[in-house]
Amino acid sequence: MDFSIIQYSKFMTLLAMLLQNLKTLHMSLEDSIKWLGEVMAEIGPTHSQKSEDWNIFDVKQANAIIDYLKISLFQHYKLYEFMFFSAREEIVIGTEQVIEVVKSACGPFPNPLEEGVSSDIYSTFIEPPTTLDTEMKGLDQEQSPEESRPETDTSNMDPLVGFTIEDVKAVLDQVTDDILISTQTKINEKLQIQEEAFNARIEKLKKA
Repeated sequence: MDFSIIQYSKFMTLLAMLLQNLKTLHMSLEDSIKWLGEVMAEIGPTHSQKSEDWNIFDVKQANAIIDYLKISLFQHYKLYEFMFFSAREEIVIGTEQVIEVVKSACGPFPNPLEEGVSSDIYSTFIEPPTTLDTEMKGLDQEQSPEESRPETDTSNMDPLVGFTIEDVKAVLDQVTDDILISTQTKINEKLQIQEEAFNARIEKLKKA
């Protein structure tokens, strides 16, 4: 249409205002068409007098603008409403991954893996203890010799101390009776099952 720079500016302002009315004021299609008619007739949506700012298009140019808005904005009005008002799922275009870096070995050998040897075997046979740990263990052994003696004494004690022969016999008799009773019950159950099976076979033979 060979618009001038001012006409291009006014046309882009008109298009931006239509989109802004749809986005912020939630104008319907009918309201937007009415608003466009008022503006193209040089009457703003909130003014009753003619505005000289829009009086720069002739009739041919105004009809061309209306035809363009009809096939671009108004024809796809529902699409613009969906774009402005409908919530859409966010598309993930990137993800963050955490990579665990292996720690540097403090000694001549690296630390044991989870699926490798246990830490006890590693510390005992693979990695020799440091001099500081050896000195600390020696001090602990020197300071607590008396504390370790009761433990050794209690570990060497007979667990049957305090029980008489009659108590031991009574416990053994009770355990033996329990075992015999359970064994006898299992044998009786098996005999009963076999007896029922034999009786069933005999009944079949009688019927035959």
